[in-house]
Amino acid sequence: MDDIVVGIDIGTTKVCTLVARVEENMDLRIMGVGIEPSEGIRKGVIVDLGAAAGAISRSVQKAEQTSGLKIDSALVSLAGAHVSSINSRGVIGVAGDTVDEIDIERAMEAARTVAIPSSREIIHVIQRGFSLDGEDGIHQPIGMHGFRLEVEAHVITAASATVENLRKAVATAGVNAAQFVLNPLASAEVVLSDTERNMGAIVCDIGGGTTDLAIYVNGDVWHTMVLAVGGNHITQDIAHGLRLPLPVAEEIKKQHGNAIKADIGLDETFAVQPFGEDQPVRLSRRDLCHIIEARVEEIFDLTLQEIKRSGYDGLLPAGMILTGGSSQLTGMKQLASRVLGMPVRTAQPEKLIGLADKLHSPAYSTSVGLLHWAAALQALPYGSAGKGRKQKGESQNWDTIKNILRRLLP
Repeated sequence: MDDIVVGIDIGTTKVCTLVARVEENMDLRIMGVGIEPSEGIRKGVIVDLGAAAGAISRSVQKAEQTSGLKIDSALVSLAGAHVSSINSRGVIGVAGDTVDEIDIERAMEAARTVAIPSSREIIHVIQRGFSLDGEDGIHQPIGMHGFRLEVEAHVITAASATVENLRKAVATAGVNAAQFVLNPLASAEVVLSDTERNMGAIVCDIGGGTTDLAIYVNGDVWHTMVLAVGGNHITQDIAHGLRLPLPVAEEIKKQHGNAIKADIGLDETFAVQPFGEDQPVRLSRRDLCHIIEARVEEIFDLTLQEIKRSGYDGLLPAGMILTGGSSQLTGMKQLASRVLGMPVRTAQPEKLIGLADKLHSPAYSTSVGLLHWAAALQALPYGSAGKGRKQKGESQNWDTIKNILRRLLP
Protein backbone atom coordinates (compact mmCIF):
# COMPACT_ATOMS: atom_id res chain seq x y z
CA MET A 1 0.00 0.00 0.00
CA ASP A 2 3.05 2.30 0.08
CA ASP A 3 2.29 3.48 -3.45
CA ILE A 4 -1.35 4.42 -2.70
CA VAL A 5 -2.20 8.07 -1.94
CA VAL A 6 -5.53 9.54 -0.82
CA GLY A 7 -6.82 13.13 -0.79
CA ILE A 8 -10.06 14.53 0.64
CA ASP A 9 -11.02 17.95 -0.71
CA ILE A 10 -13.62 19.41 1.66
CA GLY A 11 -15.17 22.43 -0.03
CA THR A 12 -18.22 24.61 0.48
CA THR A 13 -20.06 23.02 -2.46
CA LYS A 14 -18.65 19.49 -2.65
CA VAL A 15 -16.56 16.86 -0.88
CA CYS A 16 -14.26 14.96 -3.24
CA THR A 17 -12.28 11.90 -2.11
CA LEU A 18 -9.69 10.55 -4.55
CA VAL A 19 -7.57 7.40 -4.35
CA ALA A 20 -4.59 7.00 -6.68
CA ARG A 21 -1.62 4.75 -7.26
CA VAL A 22 1.79 6.39 -7.71
CA GLU A 23 3.38 4.90 -10.83
CA GLU A 24 6.78 5.44 -12.43
CA ASN A 25 7.90 9.03 -13.03
CA MET A 26 5.44 10.14 -10.30
CA ASP A 27 2.43 9.58 -12.60
CA LEU A 28 -0.88 9.08 -10.78
CA ARG A 29 -3.46 6.48 -11.76
CA ILE A 30 -6.87 7.45 -10.34
CA MET A 31 -8.39 4.30 -8.78
CA GLY A 32 -11.24 5.65 -6.66
CA VAL A 33 -13.50 8.70 -6.86
CA GLY A 34 -16.15 9.79 -4.36
CA ILE A 35 -17.96 13.09 -4.99
CA GLU A 36 -20.75 14.28 -2.69
CA PRO A 37 -22.52 17.63 -2.22
CA SER A 38 -21.22 19.43 0.88
CA GLU A 39 -23.38 19.86 3.92
CA GLY A 40 -22.69 21.78 7.12
CA ILE A 41 -19.83 23.81 5.58
CA ARG A 42 -19.94 27.56 4.93
CA LYS A 43 -17.06 29.63 3.52
CA GLY A 44 -14.72 26.69 4.03
CA VAL A 45 -15.58 26.35 7.74
CA ILE A 46 -17.68 23.64 9.43
CA VAL A 47 -20.91 25.07 10.87
CA ASP A 48 -22.72 21.73 11.41
CA LEU A 49 -20.36 18.94 12.49
CA GLY A 50 -22.88 16.11 12.04
CA ALA A 51 -23.92 17.17 8.54
CA ALA A 52 -20.31 17.73 7.44
CA ALA A 53 -19.20 14.36 8.84
CA GLY A 54 -22.06 12.66 6.99
CA ALA A 55 -21.08 14.21 3.65
CA ILE A 56 -17.42 13.24 4.18
CA SER A 57 -18.41 9.66 5.14
CA ARG A 58 -20.52 9.25 1.98
CA SER A 59 -17.69 10.61 -0.18
CA VAL A 60 -15.15 8.25 1.42
CA GLN A 61 -17.47 5.27 1.04
CA LYS A 62 -17.93 5.96 -2.68
CA ALA A 63 -14.15 6.19 -3.16
CA GLU A 64 -13.69 2.93 -1.26
CA GLN A 65 -16.29 1.19 -3.40
CA THR A 66 -14.79 2.31 -6.71
CA SER A 67 -11.21 1.58 -5.66
CA GLY A 68 -11.84 -1.61 -3.71
CA LEU A 69 -9.50 -0.30 -1.00
CA LYS A 70 -10.05 0.63 2.65
CA ILE A 71 -9.19 4.29 3.34
CA ASP A 72 -7.69 4.89 6.77
CA SER A 73 -5.49 7.96 6.21
CA ALA A 74 -5.59 10.94 3.82
CA LEU A 75 -4.37 14.45 3.13
CA VAL A 76 -7.18 16.96 3.67
CA SER A 77 -7.69 20.37 2.08
CA LEU A 78 -8.03 23.50 4.20
CA ALA A 79 -9.56 26.90 3.43
CA GLY A 80 -11.45 29.67 5.19
CA ALA A 81 -10.86 33.27 6.22
CA HIS A 82 -9.32 32.04 9.49
CA VAL A 83 -6.14 31.12 7.58
CA SER A 84 -3.31 33.68 7.74
CA SER A 85 0.41 33.76 7.03
CA ILE A 86 3.61 35.44 8.19
CA ASN A 87 7.24 35.29 7.11
CA SER A 88 9.91 34.08 9.53
CA ARG A 89 13.67 33.49 9.66
CA GLY A 90 15.59 30.65 11.27
CA VAL A 91 19.36 30.72 11.95
CA ILE A 92 21.60 27.81 12.98
CA GLY A 93 25.27 26.90 13.06
CA VAL A 94 26.17 24.17 10.58
CA ALA A 95 27.13 21.03 12.53
CA GLY A 96 29.83 19.77 10.12
CA ASP A 97 31.84 21.17 7.25
CA THR A 98 28.95 20.92 4.81
CA VAL A 99 25.18 21.44 4.98
CA ASP A 100 23.09 18.25 5.13
CA GLU A 101 19.39 17.38 5.52
CA ILE A 102 19.62 17.55 9.32
CA ASP A 103 20.89 21.15 9.12
CA ILE A 104 17.95 22.05 6.84
CA GLU A 105 15.59 20.43 9.37
CA ARG A 106 17.11 22.39 12.27
CA ALA A 107 16.92 25.68 10.35
CA MET A 108 13.28 25.09 9.44
CA GLU A 109 12.52 24.16 13.05
CA ALA A 110 14.09 27.44 14.15
CA ALA A 111 11.88 29.28 11.67
CA ARG A 112 8.82 27.57 13.18
CA THR A 113 9.44 29.18 16.57
CA VAL A 114 7.31 32.25 15.89
CA ALA A 115 5.02 33.85 18.43
CA ILE A 116 1.43 32.95 17.58
CA PRO A 117 -1.68 33.04 19.80
CA SER A 118 -2.57 29.83 21.64
CA SER A 119 -5.80 29.71 19.63
CA ARG A 120 -3.87 29.15 16.37
CA GLU A 121 -1.69 26.35 15.03
CA ILE A 122 0.94 26.11 12.31
CA ILE A 123 -0.20 24.30 9.16
CA HIS A 124 2.76 24.84 6.81
CA VAL A 125 6.34 26.05 7.05
CA ILE A 126 7.61 26.57 3.51
CA GLN A 127 11.12 27.69 2.67
CA ARG A 128 11.55 30.81 0.53
CA GLY A 129 15.33 30.77 0.29
CA PHE A 130 18.56 30.23 2.19
CA SER A 131 21.56 32.32 3.16
CA LEU A 132 24.90 30.62 3.87
CA ASP A 133 27.57 32.68 5.64
CA GLY A 134 25.78 35.85 4.54
CA GLU A 135 25.50 34.78 0.89
CA ASP A 136 21.83 35.25 -0.13
CA GLY A 137 19.78 33.72 -2.92
CA ILE A 138 20.66 30.06 -2.30
CA HIS A 139 17.83 27.69 -3.24
CA GLN A 140 19.29 24.33 -2.15
CA PRO A 141 22.33 24.47 0.18
CA ILE A 142 22.71 20.71 0.75
CA GLY A 143 26.33 19.71 0.11
CA MET A 144 27.63 23.29 0.25
CA HIS A 145 30.41 24.35 2.63
CA GLY A 146 29.57 26.91 5.31
CA PHE A 147 29.23 27.67 9.01
CA ARG A 148 26.07 29.79 9.44
CA LEU A 149 22.82 28.75 7.72
CA GLU A 150 19.82 31.05 7.63
CA VAL A 151 16.44 30.19 6.10
CA GLU A 152 13.59 32.53 5.23
CA ALA A 153 10.30 30.69 5.59
CA HIS A 154 6.62 31.32 4.92
CA VAL A 155 4.56 30.21 7.92
CA ILE A 156 0.85 29.50 7.41
CA THR A 157 -1.39 29.30 10.48
CA ALA A 158 -5.06 28.51 11.07
CA ALA A 159 -7.57 28.67 13.92
CA SER A 160 -7.02 25.60 16.10
CA ALA A 161 -10.72 25.13 16.84
CA THR A 162 -11.62 25.17 13.14
CA VAL A 163 -8.85 22.70 12.29
CA GLU A 164 -9.89 20.43 15.16
CA ASN A 165 -13.52 20.42 13.96
CA LEU A 166 -12.33 19.45 10.49
CA ARG A 167 -10.12 16.72 11.95
CA LYS A 168 -13.05 15.41 14.00
CA ALA A 169 -15.40 15.37 10.99
CA VAL A 170 -12.86 13.36 8.97
CA ALA A 171 -12.26 11.00 11.91
CA THR A 172 -16.01 10.31 12.08
CA ALA A 173 -15.66 8.83 8.58
CA GLY A 174 -12.99 6.47 9.97
CA VAL A 175 -10.12 8.38 8.34
CA ASN A 176 -7.07 9.92 9.97
CA ALA A 177 -6.22 13.41 8.62
CA ALA A 178 -2.49 12.82 8.14
CA GLN A 179 -1.91 16.44 7.13
CA PHE A 180 -3.87 19.55 6.14
CA VAL A 181 -2.93 21.33 2.91
CA LEU A 182 -4.00 24.87 2.06
CA ASN A 183 -6.22 24.87 -1.06
CA PRO A 184 -4.16 27.14 -3.35
CA LEU A 185 -0.95 25.26 -2.55
CA ALA A 186 -2.57 21.98 -3.57
CA SER A 187 -4.04 23.54 -6.71
CA ALA A 188 -0.66 25.03 -7.66
CA GLU A 189 0.87 21.54 -7.84
CA VAL A 190 -1.49 20.84 -10.76
CA VAL A 191 -2.00 24.15 -12.59
CA LEU A 192 1.31 26.03 -12.21
CA SER A 193 4.15 25.47 -14.67
CA ASP A 194 7.79 25.63 -13.55
CA THR A 195 8.31 28.71 -15.75
CA GLU A 196 5.38 30.56 -14.12
CA ARG A 197 6.53 29.48 -10.67
CA ASN A 198 10.01 30.90 -11.24
CA MET A 199 9.02 34.04 -13.16
CA GLY A 200 6.40 35.10 -10.61
CA ALA A 201 2.69 34.27 -10.72
CA ILE A 202 -0.41 34.14 -8.53
CA VAL A 203 -2.68 31.11 -8.26
CA CYS A 204 -6.32 32.09 -7.68
CA ASP A 205 -8.66 29.22 -6.77
CA ILE A 206 -12.26 30.49 -6.78
CA GLY A 207 -14.54 27.99 -5.07
CA GLY A 208 -18.08 28.20 -3.81
CA GLY A 209 -17.38 29.88 -0.48
CA THR A 210 -13.82 31.23 -0.70
CA THR A 211 -11.25 32.66 -3.09
CA ASP A 212 -7.82 31.23 -2.25
CA LEU A 213 -4.61 32.99 -3.30
CA ALA A 214 -0.96 31.96 -3.39
CA ILE A 215 1.84 34.12 -4.80
CA TYR A 216 4.89 32.29 -6.20
CA VAL A 217 8.19 34.08 -6.87
CA ASN A 218 11.56 32.47 -7.71
CA GLY A 219 10.02 29.02 -7.44
CA ASP A 220 8.66 29.36 -3.89
CA VAL A 221 5.53 30.53 -2.06
CA TRP A 222 5.91 34.13 -0.91
CA HIS A 223 2.38 34.98 0.19
CA THR A 224 -0.94 33.21 0.81
CA MET A 225 -4.42 34.51 1.60
CA VAL A 226 -8.01 33.26 1.75
CA LEU A 227 -10.87 35.67 0.95
CA ALA A 228 -14.33 34.76 2.30
CA VAL A 229 -16.12 35.33 -1.02
CA GLY A 230 -16.76 32.96 -3.91
CA GLY A 231 -19.21 31.58 -6.44
CA ASN A 232 -22.02 31.10 -3.93
CA HIS A 233 -22.09 34.86 -3.39
CA ILE A 234 -22.74 35.35 -7.11
CA THR A 235 -25.62 32.85 -6.88
CA GLN A 236 -27.07 34.64 -3.84
CA ASP A 237 -26.88 37.99 -5.64
CA ILE A 238 -28.80 36.51 -8.59
CA ALA A 239 -31.39 34.96 -6.26
CA HIS A 240 -31.99 38.30 -4.50
CA GLY A 241 -31.82 40.47 -7.60
CA LEU A 242 -34.16 38.36 -9.73
CA ARG A 243 -36.25 36.93 -6.82
CA LEU A 244 -35.41 33.31 -7.54
CA PRO A 245 -34.90 30.20 -5.41
CA LEU A 246 -31.19 29.47 -4.86
CA PRO A 247 -31.14 26.22 -6.92
CA VAL A 248 -32.75 28.05 -9.87
CA ALA A 249 -30.31 30.96 -9.53
CA GLU A 250 -27.38 28.51 -9.59
CA GLU A 251 -28.72 26.82 -12.72
CA ILE A 252 -29.27 30.02 -14.70
CA LYS A 253 -25.83 31.27 -13.62
CA LYS A 254 -24.29 28.21 -15.26
CA GLN A 255 -26.53 28.23 -18.34
CA HIS A 256 -26.92 31.93 -19.13
CA GLY A 257 -24.32 33.72 -16.99
CA ASN A 258 -21.51 35.90 -18.28
CA ALA A 259 -19.12 38.05 -16.23
CA ILE A 260 -19.03 40.73 -18.95
CA LYS A 261 -22.39 42.44 -19.51
CA ALA A 262 -21.22 44.21 -22.69
CA ASP A 263 -20.92 40.84 -24.46
CA ILE A 264 -24.69 40.26 -24.17
CA GLY A 265 -27.19 41.58 -26.70
CA LEU A 266 -29.93 43.95 -25.53
CA ASP A 267 -32.69 41.62 -26.78
CA GLU A 268 -31.37 38.36 -25.26
CA THR A 269 -33.79 36.77 -22.77
CA PHE A 270 -34.34 33.47 -20.95
CA ALA A 271 -37.32 31.79 -19.30
CA VAL A 272 -37.48 31.33 -15.53
CA GLN A 273 -40.13 31.12 -12.81
CA PRO A 274 -39.53 33.71 -10.03
CA PHE A 275 -41.21 33.72 -6.64
CA GLY A 276 -44.86 34.77 -6.82
CA GLU A 277 -45.35 33.79 -10.47
CA ASP A 278 -47.56 30.90 -11.60
CA GLN A 279 -45.95 30.61 -15.02
CA PRO A 280 -42.38 31.06 -16.28
CA VAL A 281 -41.56 34.62 -17.40
CA ARG A 282 -38.83 35.88 -19.70
CA LEU A 283 -36.08 37.95 -18.09
CA SER A 284 -33.32 39.99 -19.69
CA ARG A 285 -30.03 38.11 -19.87
CA ARG A 286 -28.27 41.47 -19.72
CA ASP A 287 -29.86 42.14 -16.30
CA LEU A 288 -28.55 38.77 -15.10
CA CYS A 289 -25.03 39.52 -16.33
CA HIS A 290 -25.11 43.00 -14.77
CA ILE A 291 -25.56 41.31 -11.36
CA ILE A 292 -22.80 38.79 -12.07
CA GLU A 293 -20.33 41.38 -13.36
CA ALA A 294 -20.71 43.55 -10.24
CA ARG A 295 -19.90 40.68 -7.87
CA VAL A 296 -17.06 39.22 -9.96
CA GLU A 297 -15.51 42.67 -10.27
CA GLU A 298 -15.64 42.98 -6.49
CA ILE A 299 -13.90 39.60 -6.08
CA PHE A 300 -11.02 40.69 -8.30
CA ASP A 301 -10.89 44.16 -6.70
CA LEU A 302 -10.38 42.44 -3.33
CA THR A 303 -7.78 40.16 -4.93
CA LEU A 304 -5.92 43.17 -6.34
CA GLN A 305 -5.95 44.85 -2.92
CA GLU A 306 -4.43 41.72 -1.37
CA ILE A 307 -1.75 41.49 -4.07
CA LYS A 308 -0.79 45.12 -3.49
CA ARG A 309 -0.86 44.67 0.29
CA SER A 310 1.61 41.78 -0.05
CA GLY A 311 4.09 44.14 -1.75
CA TYR A 312 4.81 41.65 -4.56
CA ASP A 313 2.54 43.19 -7.21
CA GLY A 314 5.57 44.18 -9.32
CA LEU A 315 7.00 40.64 -9.30
CA LEU A 316 4.26 38.80 -11.23
CA PRO A 317 5.10 38.96 -14.96
CA ALA A 318 3.48 35.53 -15.55
CA GLY A 319 0.20 36.94 -14.25
CA MET A 320 -2.66 34.94 -12.72
CA ILE A 321 -3.61 31.29 -13.09
CA LEU A 322 -7.34 30.95 -12.43
CA THR A 323 -8.80 27.67 -11.25
CA GLY A 324 -11.61 26.36 -9.05
CA GLY A 325 -15.22 25.61 -9.97
CA SER A 326 -16.32 29.24 -10.24
CA SER A 327 -13.50 30.08 -12.67
CA GLN A 328 -15.52 28.26 -15.37
CA LEU A 329 -18.03 31.12 -15.59
CA THR A 330 -17.97 32.67 -19.06
CA GLY A 331 -16.04 35.95 -19.19
CA MET A 332 -14.31 35.37 -15.83
CA LYS A 333 -10.81 35.31 -17.33
CA GLN A 334 -11.35 38.46 -19.40
CA LEU A 335 -12.77 40.44 -16.48
CA ALA A 336 -9.91 39.33 -14.22
CA SER A 337 -7.36 40.54 -16.75
CA ARG A 338 -9.17 43.87 -17.07
CA VAL A 339 -9.36 44.50 -13.31
CA LEU A 340 -5.88 43.21 -12.43
CA GLY A 341 -4.02 44.54 -15.47
CA MET A 342 -2.06 41.31 -15.95
CA PRO A 343 -2.16 38.15 -18.11
CA VAL A 344 -4.73 35.61 -16.93
CA ARG A 345 -5.29 32.00 -17.96
CA THR A 346 -7.68 29.31 -16.70
CA ALA A 347 -6.16 25.93 -15.80
CA GLN A 348 -7.33 22.45 -14.82
CA PRO A 349 -5.80 19.02 -14.10
CA GLU A 350 -4.29 17.40 -17.19
CA LYS A 351 -2.69 14.08 -18.19
CA LEU A 352 -4.64 12.02 -15.69
CA ILE A 353 -4.96 8.25 -16.13
CA GLY A 354 -7.49 5.82 -14.72
CA LEU A 355 -10.95 6.91 -13.48
CA ALA A 356 -10.34 10.53 -14.42
CA ASP A 357 -13.27 11.42 -16.73
CA LYS A 358 -14.91 13.82 -14.25
CA LEU A 359 -11.65 15.32 -13.03
CA HIS A 360 -10.63 17.26 -16.17
CA SER A 361 -12.16 20.44 -14.77
CA PRO A 362 -10.91 23.47 -12.79
CA ALA A 363 -13.30 22.38 -10.02
CA TYR A 364 -10.99 19.45 -9.19
CA SER A 365 -7.60 21.18 -9.18
CA THR A 366 -7.35 21.08 -5.38
CA SER A 367 -8.54 17.45 -5.25
CA VAL A 368 -5.91 16.25 -7.73
CA GLY A 369 -3.29 18.57 -6.21
CA LEU A 370 -3.68 16.80 -2.85
CA LEU A 371 -2.65 13.55 -4.55
CA HIS A 372 0.46 15.18 -6.04
CA TRP A 373 1.33 16.61 -2.62
CA ALA A 374 0.84 13.20 -0.97
CA ALA A 375 2.98 11.49 -3.63
CA ALA A 376 5.79 13.99 -3.10
CA LEU A 377 5.71 13.55 0.69
CA GLN A 378 5.71 9.78 0.25
CA ALA A 379 8.87 10.08 -1.85
CA LEU A 380 10.75 11.85 0.95
CA PRO A 381 13.87 9.81 1.77
CA TYR A 382 13.59 10.80 5.43
CA GLY A 383 9.86 11.37 5.92
CA SER A 384 8.15 14.63 6.76
CA ALA A 385 10.18 16.79 9.13
CA GLY A 386 12.57 13.88 9.71
CA LYS A 387 9.94 11.45 10.97
CA GLY A 388 9.09 8.03 9.60
CA ARG A 389 12.30 7.41 7.63
CA LYS A 390 11.55 5.80 4.32
CA GLN A 391 14.04 4.67 1.68
CA LYS A 392 13.15 4.89 -2.01
CA GLY A 393 15.23 3.80 -4.96
CA GLU A 394 17.49 6.49 -6.35
CA SER A 395 16.29 5.42 -9.80
CA GLN A 396 13.12 7.42 -9.25
CA ASN A 397 13.28 10.83 -10.84
CA TRP A 398 15.10 12.20 -7.79
CA ASP A 399 15.85 15.65 -9.18
CA THR A 400 12.15 16.13 -9.87
CA ILE A 401 11.25 14.92 -6.38
CA LYS A 402 13.73 17.33 -4.76
CA ASN A 403 12.32 20.24 -6.74
CA ILE A 404 8.82 19.34 -5.57
CA LEU A 405 9.91 18.91 -1.97
CA ARG A 406 11.73 22.23 -1.97
CA ARG A 407 8.37 23.98 -2.22
CA LEU A 408 6.47 21.72 0.19
CA LEU A 409 7.08 21.05 3.85
CA PRO A 410 10.57 20.59 5.30
